[in-house]
Amino acid sequence: MTEKTVRIIISGRVQGVAYRAWTVATARELGLSGWVRNLSDGNVEVVFSGDENKIFTMLEKCKDGPPAAIVKDVKKYSEKENPSPGFHQLPSL
Repeated sequence: MTEKTVRIIISGRVQGVAYRAWTVATARELGLSGWVRNLSDGNVEVVFSGDENKIFTMLEKCKDGPPAAIVKDVKKYSEKENPSPGFHQLPSL
């Protein structure tokens, strides 16, 4: 099992559609740590940490998101800092 941490930015219709709540529930089901928050530009920012295969699965799920979302893009970046255990929703920026 290879541990990894990534930061992603999700764009499209991803605010006001329960994207953060969906992300928290889905990430917890997969056993990932990290956090999710809305950004002032209308995007959603997420940090996922955990098993590389589970992160890949989560990234694939993020391309669809919850039923009301319309995801245009999911950009992935390397992240050096590991989040605290558990998955949390942070206040919007």
